Amino acid sequence: MEKVIILGTGCAGLTAAIYAARANLNPLVLEGAEPGGQLSTTTLVENFPGFKEGVMGPELIMNMKAQAERFGARFEYTECTGLKKGEGHVSIEVDGKWIDTGALIIASGASAKWLGIDKERELRGHGLTSCATCDGAFYRNVPVCVVGGGDSAAEEATFLTRFASKVYLIHRRGELRASKVMAQRVIENPKVEPVWNSAITEYIPDADGEMRAVKLKNLVSGEESELEVKCVFVAIGHTPNTAPFKGVLDLDENGYLLQKPGSTATNVPGVFAAGDVSDHRYRQAITASGQGCAAALDAERYLADLGIH
Repeated sequence: MEKVIILGTGCAGLTAAIYAARANLNPLVLEGAEPGGQLSTTTLVENFPGFKEGVMGPELIMNMKAQAERFGARFEYTECTGLKKGEGHVSIEVDGKWIDTGALIIASGASAKWLGIDKERELRGHGLTSCATCDGAFYRNVPVCVVGGGDSAAEEATFLTRFASKVYLIHRRGELRASKVMAQRVIENPKVEPVWNSAITEYIPDADGEMRAVKLKNLVSGEESELEVKCVFVAIGHTPNTAPFKGVLDLDENGYLLQKPGSTATNVPGVFAAGDVSDHRYRQAITASGQGCAAALDAERYLADLGIH
């Protein structure tokens, strides 16, 4: 039986791995479907403390992984497909087999929803992103657009007015789904221009592979047009990677793992949650790392109470 298994290798999972490994718990870390998490597809990260010139997302992830390995963490390129409770342990399903563990830290993250059109993967980090607070400062005094109509889209558009020269808010309908206060705030902002009843049908990069413009289709008239923007911020939501845990762990109405107040513990003893899989509010690398640290400490104390060191 394993002492600790960690699911996910984003900032939360790797920080948990560093702490668990330094506590001599010899953690087994499963890389998951998206090794490195969302940072692995990010370019420059300027808001992670300790890097005054910024750090490339993949480099930050590789450094964290190497740090965890130095202290004895083990990594496997596989993912968890099921979870069940046992007596004094939990079991996870991996490649059709069940593995027992004294503690489980779930840091499987959340996947941003994208539009599903051509060039999407190539342009991520090159004028296409799902995080305004992460990337907004890179686009000072240039036009950008936000896609979406809910509170997240309204918040992102409002935030981006601090940097961009113009923020186009592209929505498939003729009014926002956002709360009345958020909708009013963004519509009344002079730097925001709503583009109603419209959808992006094509991303148009420049010769260097950076976003230059988008092709729009008016869903009422059918008319097509081109809109010059330097970045597209997709704000149509995230999907937490919690499918294997449904029916065993408590989830909120959007599928995020629920933690006990003041803890990273879930409703099942020995199972802890960290990072974007349980956090739909902040979704930052540094908050995910903090949660990973907390989850490892919680798991270590839980195991110690069982006499496992």
